[in-house]
Amino acid sequence: MNDEFRIINIEFRIQTLKEYAIIVAGGKGTRMNNTVPKQFIELSGLPVLMHTINAFFSYSPNIDLILILPNDELEVWAALCKKYNFNKPLQIVAGGETRFQSVRNGLAAIETNDGLVAIHDGVRPLVSKDIIGASFRLAAVHQSAVAAVRLKESIRITERNATTSVDRSSYRLIQTPQTFDLKLIKDAYKIKEEASLTDDASVAERAGCKISLFEGSYSNIKITTPEDLVIAEALLNN
Repeated sequence: MNDEFRIINIEFRIQTLKEYAIIVAGGKGTRMNNTVPKQFIELSGLPVLMHTINAFFSYSPNIDLILILPNDELEVWAALCKKYNFNKPLQIVAGGETRFQSVRNGLAAIETNDGLVAIHDGVRPLVSKDIIGASFRLAAVHQSAVAAVRLKESIRITERNATTSVDRSSYRLIQTPQTFDLKLIKDAYKIKEEASLTDDASVAERAGCKISLFEGSYSNIKITTPEDLVIAEALLNN
């Protein structure tokens, strides 16, 4: 009976928690060989970032979405929204000099500590609503839910002039969304910024939080190089 009540309580918590999303779009695209920031490059008729935003509203039209953009790109974004007639109900927040500062700014824009927040890369436009939904459901139970995939290829460690094989089954490639209990991740982002804190999971872990992983998707690629655009185009067309 206790297990039944626990399941009911978990389901009720999942249904009642407010869901937020922070989409971080501050990349310059230095590896894209393009003067246009990678989040604004057109992909199948829309800028990459618009595909990403659409994915979250496809998951839920009621989600509270915060878009983080560099100050000097706010006018560019406004012009793109006018060009593509893109008028999703979202809040725009100016980012900081680093991803850490940008996410912290986004979290500060959420006035409550109650709820769940998914933090996602603006240049991961192929995230599915199933993955977004799974991240919220698991974070409601475990306070954190980070998308990850298994390695497909063999890996080796290089040390000076020697290399050593490593058991790839012990490793995961980390993706976004990375979804957390709001109070937990807000408190985590009060720690001192360091270069080694490359994503939200590393920030939360440094603050003493336990990180729960769940199965992501190999199609949830991060667009970083020109080859990624070709792959993303093919996946979208498929």
